[in-house]
Amino acid sequence: MKKVSSKREYEVGENETIDQCLNRIKEDGFIPIKRIEKPIFKEEIVNGQEEIVPAGRVIVFQAKQP
Repeated sequence: MKKVSSKREYEVGENETIDQCLNRIKEDGFIPIKRIEKPIFKEEIVNGQEEIVPAGRVIVFQAKQP
């Protein structure tokens, strides 16, 4: 018998609003319990030196079944 996971992670898509993601979570029958913002970095060459600079962020919601 396969066990169904009671927790899931949902990532807000590139062309998706937070409200759209929350509605998607609700449609799947889950409740959001935690919001996580993960930074995205990229490497750039500035004055001949390689530097790591922020390039954006990804928003992820952890959700559980009621």
